[in-house]
Amino acid sequence: MAIKPLALQRGDTIGLVTLGSPLDATTINTRVQYLRNMGFNVVFGKYVYSIDGIVSAPADKRAEDLMDMFKNPNVKMILATRGGTGVQGILPYLDYDFIRENPKLVSGYSDITVLLNSLNQFSDLITFHSLMLIDFRPETPAYNFSQFFAATSTFTSPRAIINPPEVVRMGINPGNVTGPIVGGNITSIVNTLGTPYEIDTKDKILFLEDTHTPANMILRYFTQLSMAGKFNDCLGIIMGECTNCPVAYNTSYADLINSVLVPTGKPLITNLATGHGRYKAAIPVGARVNMNATNNTITVMEPVVSWGQAT
Repeated sequence: MAIKPLALQRGDTIGLVTLGSPLDATTINTRVQYLRNMGFNVVFGKYVYSIDGIVSAPADKRAEDLMDMFKNPNVKMILATRGGTGVQGILPYLDYDFIRENPKLVSGYSDITVLLNSLNQFSDLITFHSLMLIDFRPETPAYNFSQFFAATSTFTSPRAIINPPEVVRMGINPGNVTGPIVGGNITSIVNTLGTPYEIDTKDKILFLEDTHTPANMILRYFTQLSMAGKFNDCLGIIMGECTNCPVAYNTSYADLINSVLVPTGKPLITNLATGHGRYKAAIPVGARVNMNATNNTITVMEPVVSWGQAT
Protein backbone atom coordinates (compact mmCIF):
# COMPACT_ATOMS: atom_id res chain seq x y z
CA MET A 1 0.00 0.00 0.00
CA ALA A 2 1.29 3.45 -0.93
CA ILE A 3 2.48 5.65 1.92
CA LYS A 4 0.67 8.97 2.27
CA PRO A 5 2.84 11.82 3.58
CA LEU A 6 1.61 14.35 6.13
CA ALA A 7 -0.55 17.16 4.77
CA LEU A 8 1.00 20.59 4.24
CA GLN A 9 -0.28 23.46 6.41
CA ARG A 10 0.54 27.16 6.59
CA GLY A 11 3.41 27.66 8.99
CA ASP A 12 5.09 24.40 7.96
CA THR A 13 8.72 24.22 6.88
CA ILE A 14 9.60 23.56 3.24
CA GLY A 15 13.05 22.24 2.39
CA LEU A 16 14.54 23.48 -0.88
CA VAL A 17 16.85 21.34 -3.01
CA THR A 18 18.39 21.85 -6.44
CA LEU A 19 18.59 18.32 -7.77
CA GLY A 20 19.24 18.93 -11.46
CA SER A 21 20.38 22.03 -13.31
CA PRO A 22 21.34 25.17 -11.36
CA LEU A 23 19.01 28.12 -10.82
CA ASP A 24 20.22 31.68 -10.47
CA ALA A 25 20.26 33.19 -6.99
CA THR A 26 17.97 36.10 -7.85
CA THR A 27 15.20 33.78 -9.00
CA ILE A 28 15.64 31.55 -5.96
CA ASN A 29 15.47 34.48 -3.56
CA THR A 30 12.40 36.11 -5.10
CA ARG A 31 10.52 32.79 -5.19
CA VAL A 32 11.51 32.04 -1.58
CA GLN A 33 10.10 35.39 -0.50
CA TYR A 34 6.83 34.49 -2.22
CA LEU A 35 6.71 31.24 -0.23
CA ARG A 36 7.38 33.11 2.98
CA ASN A 37 4.65 35.61 2.17
CA MET A 38 2.28 32.64 1.82
CA GLY A 39 3.09 31.68 5.41
CA PHE A 40 5.73 28.99 5.02
CA ASN A 41 9.13 28.65 6.62
CA VAL A 42 11.99 27.73 4.29
CA VAL A 43 15.27 25.87 4.86
CA PHE A 44 17.96 25.49 2.23
CA GLY A 45 19.97 22.50 1.11
CA LYS A 46 23.71 23.08 1.08
CA TYR A 47 23.83 23.04 -2.71
CA VAL A 48 20.70 25.04 -3.55
CA TYR A 49 22.74 27.92 -5.01
CA SER A 50 25.62 25.82 -6.34
CA ILE A 51 26.70 25.66 -9.98
CA ASP A 52 28.79 22.80 -11.35
CA GLY A 53 28.45 23.15 -15.11
CA ILE A 54 25.22 21.57 -16.34
CA VAL A 55 24.16 20.55 -12.83
CA SER A 56 24.22 22.28 -9.46
CA ALA A 57 26.69 19.89 -7.80
CA PRO A 58 28.05 16.33 -8.15
CA ALA A 59 25.35 13.66 -7.99
CA ASP A 60 26.35 12.36 -4.56
CA LYS A 61 26.20 15.88 -3.09
CA ARG A 62 22.76 16.56 -4.55
CA ALA A 63 21.59 13.23 -3.15
CA GLU A 64 23.07 14.16 0.22
CA ASP A 65 21.04 17.39 0.17
CA LEU A 66 17.86 15.43 -0.49
CA MET A 67 18.57 12.87 2.21
CA ASP A 68 19.32 15.68 4.69
CA MET A 69 15.81 16.98 4.11
CA PHE A 70 14.32 13.55 4.80
CA LYS A 71 16.39 13.41 7.98
CA ASN A 72 15.34 16.87 9.17
CA PRO A 73 12.31 16.42 11.49
CA ASN A 74 11.23 20.03 10.94
CA VAL A 75 10.81 19.69 7.18
CA LYS A 76 7.27 18.84 6.05
CA MET A 77 7.70 19.21 2.28
CA ILE A 78 10.70 18.87 -0.03
CA LEU A 79 10.43 21.24 -2.98
CA ALA A 80 12.69 21.14 -6.02
CA THR A 81 13.85 24.55 -7.19
CA ARG A 82 13.71 23.42 -10.84
CA GLY A 83 14.26 20.39 -13.08
CA GLY A 84 16.57 20.80 -16.04
CA THR A 85 18.73 17.71 -16.36
CA GLY A 86 20.88 15.33 -14.32
CA VAL A 87 18.36 14.27 -11.66
CA GLN A 88 18.71 10.63 -12.69
CA GLY A 89 22.29 10.67 -11.41
CA ILE A 90 21.25 11.00 -7.76
CA LEU A 91 19.07 7.88 -7.70
CA PRO A 92 21.80 5.32 -6.79
CA TYR A 93 22.83 7.41 -3.78
CA LEU A 94 19.43 7.52 -2.06
CA ASP A 95 18.48 5.44 0.98
CA TYR A 96 15.03 4.22 -0.05
CA ASP A 97 14.46 2.27 3.17
CA PHE A 98 15.12 5.38 5.28
CA ILE A 99 12.80 7.40 3.06
CA ARG A 100 10.08 4.77 3.49
CA GLU A 101 10.39 5.10 7.25
CA ASN A 102 10.52 8.91 7.14
CA PRO A 103 8.10 9.91 4.39
CA LYS A 104 7.59 13.54 3.35
CA LEU A 105 5.80 15.47 0.65
CA VAL A 106 7.92 15.76 -2.50
CA SER A 107 6.84 17.98 -5.41
CA GLY A 108 8.23 18.74 -8.85
CA TYR A 109 7.99 17.95 -12.55
CA SER A 110 10.21 17.99 -15.65
CA ASP A 111 13.43 16.05 -14.87
CA ILE A 112 12.20 15.62 -11.27
CA THR A 113 9.90 12.99 -12.84
CA VAL A 114 12.55 10.29 -12.38
CA LEU A 115 12.75 11.03 -8.65
CA LEU A 116 8.98 11.07 -8.17
CA ASN A 117 8.56 7.66 -9.78
CA SER A 118 11.60 6.11 -8.07
CA LEU A 119 10.44 7.24 -4.62
CA ASN A 120 7.07 5.69 -5.33
CA GLN A 121 8.53 2.50 -6.79
CA PHE A 122 11.24 1.85 -4.18
CA SER A 123 9.95 3.66 -1.07
CA ASP A 124 6.18 3.20 -1.67
CA LEU A 125 5.76 6.97 -1.25
CA ILE A 126 3.02 8.95 -2.97
CA THR A 127 4.77 11.92 -4.62
CA PHE A 128 3.41 14.95 -6.46
CA HIS A 129 3.87 15.86 -10.09
CA SER A 130 3.15 19.49 -9.32
CA LEU A 131 4.76 22.84 -8.62
CA MET A 132 8.45 23.63 -8.11
CA LEU A 133 9.99 26.69 -6.49
CA ILE A 134 10.14 28.52 -9.84
CA ASP A 135 6.33 28.44 -9.97
CA PHE A 136 5.83 30.42 -6.76
CA ARG A 137 5.38 33.87 -8.25
CA PRO A 138 2.52 36.32 -8.88
CA GLU A 139 2.20 35.33 -12.56
CA THR A 140 1.32 31.71 -11.73
CA PRO A 141 -2.37 31.02 -12.50
CA ALA A 142 -4.67 30.53 -9.52
CA TYR A 143 -5.59 27.14 -11.05
CA ASN A 144 -2.06 25.88 -10.40
CA PHE A 145 -2.08 26.87 -6.74
CA SER A 146 -5.59 25.47 -6.32
CA GLN A 147 -4.45 22.12 -7.75
CA PHE A 148 -1.27 22.10 -5.65
CA PHE A 149 -2.98 22.76 -2.33
CA ALA A 150 -5.95 20.50 -3.11
CA ALA A 151 -3.47 17.66 -3.56
CA THR A 152 -1.04 18.41 -0.73
CA SER A 153 -3.25 19.99 1.94
CA THR A 154 -6.74 18.47 1.76
CA PHE A 155 -8.31 15.07 2.31
CA THR A 156 -11.05 15.40 -0.31
CA SER A 157 -11.86 12.01 -1.79
CA PRO A 158 -12.76 11.27 -4.47
CA ARG A 159 -11.25 14.35 -6.13
CA ALA A 160 -11.68 15.13 -9.80
CA ILE A 161 -8.68 16.37 -11.75
CA ILE A 162 -10.10 18.99 -14.09
CA ASN A 163 -8.61 21.24 -16.74
CA PRO A 164 -9.10 25.01 -16.71
CA PRO A 165 -11.94 25.97 -19.08
CA GLU A 166 -9.61 27.26 -21.80
CA VAL A 167 -7.72 23.94 -22.13
CA VAL A 168 -9.91 21.32 -23.79
CA ARG A 169 -9.24 17.75 -22.68
CA MET A 170 -10.38 14.89 -24.91
CA GLY A 171 -11.26 11.25 -24.42
CA ILE A 172 -9.97 9.45 -27.52
CA ASN A 173 -10.07 5.69 -26.96
CA PRO A 174 -13.03 4.77 -24.72
CA GLY A 175 -12.62 2.71 -21.56
CA ASN A 176 -12.87 2.89 -17.79
CA VAL A 177 -9.92 1.72 -15.67
CA THR A 178 -8.69 2.22 -12.11
CA GLY A 179 -5.15 1.85 -10.83
CA PRO A 180 -2.08 3.66 -9.56
CA ILE A 181 -0.95 6.55 -11.76
CA VAL A 182 2.70 6.93 -12.76
CA GLY A 183 4.69 8.89 -15.30
CA GLY A 184 5.55 12.45 -16.21
CA ASN A 185 8.16 13.85 -18.57
CA ILE A 186 8.63 11.61 -21.60
CA THR A 187 12.31 12.39 -22.13
CA SER A 188 13.18 11.70 -18.50
CA ILE A 189 11.17 8.47 -18.37
CA VAL A 190 12.79 7.10 -21.52
CA ASN A 191 16.18 7.79 -19.95
CA THR A 192 15.37 5.31 -17.16
CA LEU A 193 14.80 2.40 -19.54
CA GLY A 194 17.41 -0.32 -19.17
CA THR A 195 18.47 0.92 -15.73
CA PRO A 196 17.50 -0.29 -12.23
CA TYR A 197 15.17 2.73 -12.09
CA GLU A 198 13.13 1.84 -15.17
CA ILE A 199 9.54 2.91 -14.75
CA ASP A 200 7.06 0.13 -13.95
CA THR A 201 3.77 0.55 -15.83
CA LYS A 202 2.32 -2.92 -15.16
CA ASP A 203 -1.39 -2.52 -14.29
CA LYS A 204 -0.90 1.24 -13.89
CA ILE A 205 -2.22 4.34 -15.61
CA LEU A 206 0.59 6.08 -17.50
CA PHE A 207 0.60 9.84 -18.00
CA LEU A 208 3.11 11.60 -20.23
CA GLU A 209 4.07 15.16 -21.19
CA ASP A 210 7.06 16.99 -22.63
CA THR A 211 8.44 20.33 -23.80
CA HIS A 212 10.68 21.70 -26.56
CA THR A 213 10.97 18.27 -28.17
CA PRO A 214 10.38 18.01 -31.94
CA ALA A 215 7.99 15.41 -33.28
CA ASN A 216 10.75 13.20 -34.70
CA MET A 217 12.23 12.86 -31.20
CA ILE A 218 8.81 12.16 -29.69
CA LEU A 219 8.41 9.37 -32.24
CA ARG A 220 11.71 7.89 -31.09
CA TYR A 221 10.55 8.04 -27.47
CA PHE A 222 7.14 6.53 -28.22
CA THR A 223 8.84 3.71 -30.14
CA GLN A 224 11.26 3.04 -27.28
CA LEU A 225 8.45 2.97 -24.71
CA SER A 226 6.44 0.67 -26.95
CA MET A 227 9.33 -1.74 -27.53
CA ALA A 228 10.01 -1.77 -23.77
CA GLY A 229 6.43 -2.92 -23.24
CA LYS A 230 5.31 0.16 -21.33
CA PHE A 231 2.20 0.80 -23.42
CA ASN A 232 1.31 -2.89 -23.49
CA ASP A 233 1.66 -3.21 -19.70
CA CYS A 234 -0.33 -0.15 -18.68
CA LEU A 235 -4.07 0.05 -18.05
CA GLY A 236 -4.55 3.35 -19.85
CA ILE A 237 -2.69 6.39 -21.16
CA ILE A 238 -3.18 10.05 -20.27
CA MET A 239 -1.32 12.51 -22.46
CA GLY A 240 -0.44 15.96 -21.19
CA GLU A 241 0.65 18.82 -23.37
CA CYS A 242 3.87 18.96 -25.35
CA THR A 243 4.62 22.67 -24.96
CA ASN A 244 6.66 24.36 -27.68
CA CYS A 245 7.20 21.05 -29.42
CA PRO A 246 7.99 21.73 -33.11
CA VAL A 247 6.40 19.98 -36.03
CA ALA A 248 8.90 17.79 -37.86
CA TYR A 249 8.47 16.14 -41.30
CA ASN A 250 5.02 17.74 -41.42
CA THR A 251 4.09 15.69 -38.35
CA SER A 252 2.88 17.09 -35.03
CA TYR A 253 2.69 15.75 -31.50
CA ALA A 254 -1.06 15.25 -32.01
CA ASP A 255 -0.40 13.31 -35.21
CA LEU A 256 1.89 10.95 -33.31
CA ILE A 257 -0.70 10.34 -30.62
CA ASN A 258 -3.14 9.35 -33.36
CA SER A 259 -0.69 7.15 -35.26
CA VAL A 260 1.11 5.47 -32.35
CA LEU A 261 -1.06 5.56 -29.22
CA VAL A 262 -4.59 5.26 -30.59
CA PRO A 263 -3.81 1.88 -32.24
CA THR A 264 -2.76 0.43 -28.85
CA GLY A 265 -6.48 0.27 -28.03
CA LYS A 266 -5.76 1.41 -24.48
CA PRO A 267 -8.16 3.90 -22.91
CA LEU A 268 -6.70 7.25 -23.93
CA ILE A 269 -7.26 10.81 -22.74
CA THR A 270 -5.31 13.67 -24.30
CA ASN A 271 -4.47 17.29 -23.47
CA LEU A 272 -4.40 17.05 -19.70
CA ALA A 273 -3.18 20.42 -18.41
CA THR A 274 -0.03 19.24 -16.69
CA GLY A 275 3.73 19.63 -16.86
CA HIS A 276 5.45 22.50 -18.65
CA GLY A 277 2.43 24.43 -19.89
CA ARG A 278 0.92 27.53 -18.29
CA TYR A 279 -1.58 25.37 -16.38
CA LYS A 280 -0.40 22.57 -14.14
CA ALA A 281 -2.71 19.91 -12.75
CA ALA A 282 -1.37 18.17 -9.63
CA ILE A 283 -0.89 14.43 -10.20
CA PRO A 284 -0.29 12.22 -7.12
CA VAL A 285 2.20 9.67 -8.43
CA GLY A 286 1.37 6.24 -7.00
CA ALA A 287 -2.16 7.09 -5.89
CA ARG A 288 -5.18 5.10 -7.08
CA VAL A 289 -6.93 6.95 -9.90
CA ASN A 290 -10.00 6.23 -12.00
CA MET A 291 -9.58 7.09 -15.66
CA ASN A 292 -12.85 7.09 -17.57
CA ALA A 293 -11.91 7.85 -21.15
CA THR A 294 -15.50 7.29 -22.27
CA ASN A 295 -16.71 10.18 -20.10
CA ASN A 296 -13.38 12.07 -20.21
CA THR A 297 -12.93 12.11 -16.42
CA ILE A 298 -9.90 11.58 -14.19
CA THR A 299 -10.63 11.05 -10.51
CA VAL A 300 -8.26 10.50 -7.59
CA MET A 301 -10.01 7.79 -5.61
CA GLU A 302 -8.31 8.16 -2.21
CA PRO A 303 -6.86 10.84 0.06
CA VAL A 304 -3.22 11.26 -0.91
CA VAL A 305 -2.01 12.88 2.31
CA SER A 306 -2.55 11.98 5.96
CA TRP A 307 -3.21 13.87 9.13
CA GLY A 308 -1.08 13.50 12.24
CA GLN A 309 1.04 10.57 11.05
CA ALA A 310 2.20 9.46 7.64
CA THR A 311 0.45 6.22 6.65
